[in-house]
Amino acid sequence: MDVFKAIETRRSVRVFTNEEVSEEEVQKLIDAARRAPSAGNIQPWEFVIVRGAKIKHKLSTAALNQTFIKEAPVVIIICADEARSSRGYGNRGASLYCLQDTAAAIQNMLLAACALGLGTCWVGAFHEDEAAKVVNAPTGVRPVAIIPVGHPARKPSAPPKRSMRDFVHHETF
Repeated sequence: MDVFKAIETRRSVRVFTNEEVSEEEVQKLIDAARRAPSAGNIQPWEFVIVRGAKIKHKLSTAALNQTFIKEAPVVIIICADEARSSRGYGNRGASLYCLQDTAAAIQNMLLAACALGLGTCWVGAFHEDEAAKVVNAPTGVRPVAIIPVGHPARKPSAPPKRSMRDFVHHETF
């Protein structure tokens, strides 16, 4: 699928079929994510792939009881390694660059999933400490997003988007 088509057609999917997501598909998602740009090419991301019902249930609870998370065949938790980013960029690396870098990786993953015919949802509403405990994240490795992955049971319609004339500025505001 053309990247512009993926950008145009990607949707946040919260209802999945029971069809499994293959290991090959998951590996393609991780490969797409790892190819994202990162400050100084530090690549501060860590990915936790979850298929087990018990852990998915705990993640769903940590994510403010968003039950669709536990219904997805696969859930990927994307984490940012603050220490890894800080080695190259100090406090700014730990507090900002690692988040920017993981966000770029997440977007690559979402677009790759769309191209593969998979549905995803970028979940950022969760109790970070609780999610970190569920996946046993080491100190300094922050869960940034929870991404349920599956075959969409239905495709949501496109949400409204702001007109570019409302937010594009030339030279200055």
